[in-house]
Amino acid sequence: MREHPEAVIKRLATEVEQGKRIVISAITCAEMRYGQIGKKASAKHKMLVDEFVKRLDAVVSWDQRAIDAIVEVMRVLVKAGTPIGPNDTAIAGHAIAIGCTLVTNDVREFGRVPGLVYEDWVQEEVVTMAQLIEGLRSTVASRQPRTP
Repeated sequence: MREHPEAVIKRLATEVEQGKRIVISAITCAEMRYGQIGKKASAKHKMLVDEFVKRLDAVVSWDQRAIDAIVEVMRVLVKAGTPIGPNDTAIAGHAIAIGCTLVTNDVREFGRVPGLVYEDWVQEEVVTMAQLIEGLRSTVASRQPRTP
C-alpha cells in the first residue's frame, strides 16, 4: 500500500461498492501497524493505515485450520526448495484456510504458493494505464493525414 496507495484505494472502493467484504489477517494488520513505527514510518503512511483499518469488515484471527494451512504451505514450499518469508507463509496459509483472495503486489513470493488465489491490484492498474496509453496512440495514429 505504501508504494501505490492511489491504485489500491481506488480498487478497494470498487470492491466495497460491489458488496465484497474486506478482511485482513491478524499478521497483516500487525505488519501494517509496525510500518507506522518502523524505519520508513511517516505521518502520511500512518494516516493511510489508520483509514484503511477503519474500513475493514474484520481482522481475522488465527484458528487451528489456519495454523494447519500455514504449516502445510511451509512444508510444500520447503520440499520444493522455494520457501518464502515466515510472515508471507503465514499470510498465504491463512488466506487459503479461510478461502479468501489475497491482494498483493508481491506476486514473486505469493505466486509460489500452490492453491493460493491472489490478485495484484497495483499491476492491474499499471496494465490498464498501459492499455489506455496504447489506445490513445492508436487513435492519434489513425487520425494522422495519410501522405500519398
